[in-house]
Amino acid sequence: MLSRKHKLFIWKIISLFSVVRGYNIPIIALAQYLSAIFILAPEQRALSILLDFRLFIIVLCSSLTIASGYIINSFYDSKKDLINRPNKSQLDRLVSQKTKLQVYFSLNLFVALIAFFVSFRAVLFYSAYIFLIWFYSHKIKRYPLIGNLMAAFLAVLPFFGILLYYYLKMPLYEIESNSGKLAVILSHGAFLFLLILIREMIKDLENLKGDFANDYKTIPIIYGEETAKKIITVLTILTVLPVYFLINVYDVGYMDIYFYFGFIVLIFFLLYLWKWQTKEQYVMLHNVLKFLIVSGVFCIVLINPSVLWHGKKVLMTI
Repeated sequence: MLSRKHKLFIWKIISLFSVVRGYNIPIIALAQYLSAIFILAPEQRALSILLDFRLFIIVLCSSLTIASGYIINSFYDSKKDLINRPNKSQLDRLVSQKTKLQVYFSLNLFVALIAFFVSFRAVLFYSAYIFLIWFYSHKIKRYPLIGNLMAAFLAVLPFFGILLYYYLKMPLYEIESNSGKLAVILSHGAFLFLLILIREMIKDLENLKGDFANDYKTIPIIYGEETAKKIITVLTILTVLPVYFLINVYDVGYMDIYFYFGFIVLIFFLLYLWKWQTKEQYVMLHNVLKFLIVSGVFCIVLINPSVLWHGKKVLMTI
């Protein structure tokens, strides 16, 4: 039997895992690798990408920076979360605010150090990323629309880190010949940005009570729920633009199946958005968007599904 001290230690580890949302980190890392294999460097062997040490460092830096971002966000939102997420908040509070800050600074220092293995530009990129996440958590997230926009921007920024890693190594003539890949990743990024922005707006609706109590100036609080729903509707309609280019202009293989499925889901999402009004119902809509985002990560393999059933050919030297 474990002693009380050991049980408390285990619960603190679980609490810290909850704070950094450890269940999200592997998905983010997977999304970066799949983007590299299927979009940015499809001509390279998958094994060479998986064994690329500097790419591994970039993915690790992104994952740890996002984890530290969740920590600082939890630090500033501790009072609000007691109202909006009482169960999760009680678990998160098993780790003291002091410990959270210690882990936060340790992770950021580690990121800055290992980024040197890639380049000095990588150090600058992740230093700026760390600062922007802190600035968002400390100040920007309290303001309407700009807080939502910045949250969505910060969520997609790691993918531009991967993009820069590949494109900064290319001479100018190769960048021009690879402009199609750049357009595909930017279109994917735009679609993901819009989905995350919509999700942030839904979070404002579900967190209305806690945001109001802690003086957060969100759109539902200032302009009302109906206005927030109108903005969400417009943003949902705007997802048509990047998807049109991905399906009709660029080659995304069988991933167009995912986009057609996503459209059907978003139609029902809008119908229920205007029908539902309670926190629990908004949480369900939030989870629908989360499902779309996560499933989109796994569906990247549909760009070239032969990787799945001809894995040996792709992974090994031909």
